[in-house]
Amino acid sequence: MSDDQHEPLAPDGGGDGSAAPDESAPEDSTPEGAGSEVAGEAGEAGEKRRTDPPRWLLITVGVLAAAALAFGIGRFTAFGPATPAGTVPAAADAGFARDMQVHHAQAVEMAMTIHRSTDDDMLRTMAYDIATGQAAQSGQLYEWLVQWGLPQAGGPLMGWMDDADGHGGHGAASDPPTDAELRAEMGMATDAELAQLRTAEGREADCLFLSLMIRHHEGAVHMVDAVLERGTMPRVLDVAAGMKQTQSAEVDGMRAMQARLACAG
Repeated sequence: MSDDQHEPLAPDGGGDGSAAPDESAPEDSTPEGAGSEVAGEAGEAGEKRRTDPPRWLLITVGVLAAAALAFGIGRFTAFGPATPAGTVPAAADAGFARDMQVHHAQAVEMAMTIHRSTDDDMLRTMAYDIATGQAAQSGQLYEWLVQWGLPQAGGPLMGWMDDADGHGGHGAASDPPTDAELRAEMGMATDAELAQLRTAEGREADCLFLSLMIRHHEGAVHMVDAVLERGTMPRVLDVAAGMKQTQSAEVDGMRAMQARLACAG
């Protein structure tokens, strides 16, 4: 080979004729299999979002648990024993304990319904107080009947409010009121009204609840007045008087909410 002939150099100084790596190209720093792991995590996150319970359900479960706990506390500790030694409950004491449990159960149901749906903080707080407070009272009413050795159900609704001759506030014994009429006297909501409350939304639901619960409380006060007149157990009379005071104050609070929300009627 002559002096002026030269062997061609490899590109970029590579003496073996192989091409040098292109340093300007980005390196793939993702470890093998990482892409599938990321995709798997994303899929798990999406699945978690799909399976997480809705917030309203968690709230409802929480309030139900609180109400159940309140019922249990009411049974064993809330108001103390109802039966002093040597005393026997009157028909009004037992009837009040039975019928007020029925009454309270509907109040708890309505309070739970609005607690789940309302956006009004004051109304939600009152609904929580009604649900847990009346659940606790129901527990005590239940326990009284246990102490007295009496069944939890017995006799017609409000029958204990009649006089001995059957001519109390319900007319002649030969013409007894219907169950619907008795429930109306107790201030209770009808099935149609409960269904409407469950489907209503926003201010409509809030105003409907307030209207129904005010009427419900007024019916409870009517029952309390009856047992205060006819009952004999001191503890029953004390608790009934406390119910009247609490529910009358709640009626005042609910009327104020009606005014604030500009509820019709």
